Amino acid sequence: MRTYKKGMFIVVVLFLITACSPNSATDLTKKATDFLSPLAKEKAEWALMQAPVTITDFVCERSEGAANTFYSEGDYWWPDPENPDGPYIRRDGETNPDNFVTHRHAMIRFSRIVGALTSAWIITGDQKYALHAKKHLNAWFVDSATAMLPHLLYAQAIKGKVSGRGIGIIDTIHLMEVAQSVIKMRESGIFSNNELDGIIHWFQDYLNWMTTHEYGKTERDAKNNHGTCWTMQVASFAKLTQNDSLLEYCRDRYKNVLIPNQMAQNGSFPLETERTKPYGYSLFNLDAMATICQILSDSEHDLWSYTTQSGLGIKQGVDFMTPYVKDKSQWPFPNDVMYWENWPVAQPFLIFASIRYNDSELYKLWESLEHASTEDEVIRNLPIRNPVLWIN
Repeated sequence: MRTYKKGMFIVVVLFLITACSPNSATDLTKKATDFLSPLAKEKAEWALMQAPVTITDFVCERSEGAANTFYSEGDYWWPDPENPDGPYIRRDGETNPDNFVTHRHAMIRFSRIVGALTSAWIITGDQKYALHAKKHLNAWFVDSATAMLPHLLYAQAIKGKVSGRGIGIIDTIHLMEVAQSVIKMRESGIFSNNELDGIIHWFQDYLNWMTTHEYGKTERDAKNNHGTCWTMQVASFAKLTQNDSLLEYCRDRYKNVLIPNQMAQNGSFPLETERTKPYGYSLFNLDAMATICQILSDSEHDLWSYTTQSGLGIKQGVDFMTPYVKDKSQWPFPNDVMYWENWPVAQPFLIFASIRYNDSELYKLWESLEHASTEDEVIRNLPIRNPVLWIN
């Protein structure tokens, strides 16, 4: 009995030491939240001044869809100098500023507003933030006069070629923080049953479209960051709608498709490094992989520690990219053709991994980077802008 008590005493002491360690994951979560609080409150004060704006406020005559149908045009498509009135041609990595992306900008604005308001509500408990977020949520998902239809039939169209593409599904990565905000506020009491049901029903319908339409299947099977982002979105929206079968499907896809087919033995992503913006795309894909791990890991599933038989996992990706976040001049691939100077920023993979692996050095690196970029390209490729939503 004495041996038993002594052993139990040691276990308890070790537990208390670990739990009280200044570098514990819990401490890093609190530290990150405290660090983000002033910026979150500042963004929320801006958001409180913003009225709802949806895609119905902007019309593009080139769209074949109705007024409440999302429409965008592919970023890297340009007029053909040899045939100015003919179909556009592709210039990979070079953004054409004349293409229509106003609906995407409206969606990004929506995501920024709701994410900022929900973060401030989490931090302060002040209902005014949640109530204002609800106005925007109703405008996008509940009010039939302004709500977006739950499909992307006309996203990333190409003039003279196609009216929409499956590749356009990547545009709705900016709805993930919206979905996460609803998850956080679900039990707040601010939603009527009809409002909450309307929002959930919208995401259920969109999930059904994403997983059954030809465009969705094509995007799912993309071998690069598009396939990653399809899984990331489905995981996010399935968590909101409590679709356990899709959550398990996404875990399986991460383990058996994304990691083994996209990651090299050194932790890099060859399908991203062969692009004209290898640095930006590598960061983007790693952020998406890490977000998948953050969404899908729970007490029964730990994707952060998962490795394939050949030893590949998210940790290898983090270990590969971190030195080049610290010192971009050592990047072993060509510089990006555009926006090279705008990266890195406070990449989501850094804060998620620092907490999961209890790594104070990763945390310090994340804290030292830019947290409020105003560059459109960065905003477009950084759907996780409010970490408070994900770490608390």
